[in-house]
Amino acid sequence: VKRFQTVTGKSRGKTVMCWSGLMVGALEGIAGVSVWRSESVQAVPDKSIAVLPFENLSHDKQESYLADGIQDEILSDLANVADLKAISRTSVMQYKGGIARNLRDIGRQLGVAHILQGGVARSGKRVRVSADLIDARTDRHLWGQTYDCELSDVFTLKSEIAKAIAEQLQAKLSPAEKSAIERPPTNDLNAFDFYIGAKNLLLRTGTDTATILPPAIDLLNQAVARDTSFFEAWCQLAWANDFLYVTGDHTPARLASAEAAVQAAFRLRPDAGETHLAQAWNLYWGHLDYNGALAELAAASQRLPNNPQVFELRGYIKRRQGKQEEALHNLERAIDLDPRNLFTLQQIAVSYGYLRRYAEKKAVYSRILAIEPNDGETQVERALLELDWKAETRPLHQLSDSIRAANFTAGTYDIGMTGVICALAERNAAATHDALDPAGFGYEGVHFSRSFLDGVIARMLKEDLKARSAFTAARAEQEKIVQTQTDYGPALSVLGLIDAGLGRKDDALREGRRAVELLPVEKDAINGPLVIEHLAMIAAWIGEKDLACEQLAIASRLPNGVIYGRLKLLPFWDPLRGDPRFEKIVASLAPK
Repeated sequence: VKRFQTVTGKSRGKTVMCWSGLMVGALEGIAGVSVWRSESVQAVPDKSIAVLPFENLSHDKQESYLADGIQDEILSDLANVADLKAISRTSVMQYKGGIARNLRDIGRQLGVAHILQGGVARSGKRVRVSADLIDARTDRHLWGQTYDCELSDVFTLKSEIAKAIAEQLQAKLSPAEKSAIERPPTNDLNAFDFYIGAKNLLLRTGTDTATILPPAIDLLNQAVARDTSFFEAWCQLAWANDFLYVTGDHTPARLASAEAAVQAAFRLRPDAGETHLAQAWNLYWGHLDYNGALAELAAASQRLPNNPQVFELRGYIKRRQGKQEEALHNLERAIDLDPRNLFTLQQIAVSYGYLRRYAEKKAVYSRILAIEPNDGETQVERALLELDWKAETRPLHQLSDSIRAANFTAGTYDIGMTGVICALAERNAAATHDALDPAGFGYEGVHFSRSFLDGVIARMLKEDLKARSAFTAARAEQEKIVQTQTDYGPALSVLGLIDAGLGRKDDALREGRRAVELLPVEKDAINGPLVIEHLAMIAAWIGEKDLACEQLAIASRLPNGVIYGRLKLLPFWDPLRGDPRFEKIVASLAPK
């Protein structure tokens, strides 16, 4: 690799205080309420860096994958250095494109002392890469270099840059870390192209998994088909298949695809942190094996010191185990390494919701909207919060109207399930019909068909014949799901609700009870309370009020159990209204 235009300077600078990305703000409505530890002031580590997206300087703008790939590889190399703090790709990729960069502001937003930026130009089989290291606290240029090499040497080039940056920041490299930096990801640049294309897609998985995951998986399959030894691609393929499994394609075939990718990673590099992390995701999503996943994470954390997924997944596991405070601590550690990851921030908000700590949940939503004011999903969730917390439908109703007026254009969000909840809470059958998606909607890994929701509306209107017809159609659909998702409690509990709507009391109770057995709270502290709530609803619909109130009382004491606003307003619970036991449970959940 030929180098020229070298510029160096001292990397040490005066440590300053900055906003780390964790917000401190007064919460509304309660005097003296504690605040979420979100933008707490703390010293920025001197050995900290964000690698911003490299600019594509090639005449062919289709070569952007090469700039993305070099930046991604340098970032991955630095993230695996234990003596450094490196910000995750999800956060830094938000600075890609023709956005004017104020490096001091970016440093404050990401909580780092240093920023690396650069550009990549390809001409035929030659590549030129420039890289510049800046002290984000002072705007001082510390180091810069331009490299010129053959395309086939591009991974040697990225290793040189990563080692040079570690040296400038005086970060100690262990022999294993130095070896990892020098290892090329693949020798097939076309496979690398597929891999980076998939990673760019997977950055958006927090918004539309059903649309994004299949093409990303297809790209990764092409990558490993070209290079069966492409370790990082196998790890990404395992994660993507596992994520698709847990978010909708809950089939043995999808889980088998994930496990095949994990096994391929183990054959290539059994001791790598990424291998243990891929196995941890698979054990968590695919098997609900929390102890096994935690053991894999313990191994992964020794080799992946700056990988936010390690803390993120540990947070999710602790949440499923009912250890909510530990879950929050780990999710906040993840956001320290990935401070502009909207999905992780949304998950922190979800955790506060599970604990019914709604003021803090609202504060997290405010932070998300400060990063991305047009994030429609967060706007909807913040409006839904008022319904859940205070049984107020007006904010959600107004937002729903504005979204429809905008005709679901950019910057808005298809209100979907949330619009159905709002319309049902207001007992507006016409608005409920308008909000229904022909495909139904999913919630917490459970799918509700359009036919089921039609039955709920007809039941609310006391149109018995329409309700029976809709529930009969819904039953045929749900039976197919139960047959393909065997021993999956939430799907079986929906079948129980349908049978309750049809008056099949014995079947409904058997299915509802079996669902609780299949997914006890001890096994899953998130979906476990959901199937208890479904059993209570089943009992209410078939006239078993004692059982309904008993199960509701249990759910009311659990995180992610029944929610005040929905219990108070939704028609599902109408058979229990007026029962003193039910009214007492509702009152116990009301805002104080």
